[in-house]
Amino acid sequence: MKKSHLLIGACAVAAVAAFVTLRPGAIEETTSHETRKGDAMVAIRMPAIAGNAAIGQRVFEVSCASCHGANAVGVEGAGPPLIHKIYEPSHHADEAFHRAVSQGVRSHHWQFGDMPPVEGLTRGDVAMVIAYIREIQRANGIN
Repeated sequence: MKKSHLLIGACAVAAVAAFVTLRPGAIEETTSHETRKGDAMVAIRMPAIAGNAAIGQRVFEVSCASCHGANAVGVEGAGPPLIHKIYEPSHHADEAFHRAVSQGVRSHHWQFGDMPPVEGLTRGDVAMVIAYIREIQRANGIN
């Protein structure tokens, strides 16, 4: 094989790697060995929040943030980030969030243990929270 072919191939691989890691809205997972219990698990871009998503933000802050973190970035040792490709709409539809809140959910993607049901939230409250989560997800390239 010619050295020029190897060089071209290496450049192509480097370009793809740069695109994947540097694309706008890419989420940065904190995978450092220096993470401590209570640390955020991902870094995100926060969009302007308005309308139903703003109502959902207030509900989230009261009922969900203690485990899932401010702006749903996760809390090391407490709960997973919802601003993560695992929770994209094609993998976890809105109904999955409704069921998780009303019935709880067994741990299956993360090692935080089972999520208990969240008391006192209506389907309308959860719909507003979902609007908030989806707004942040879209701003971070999760569609």
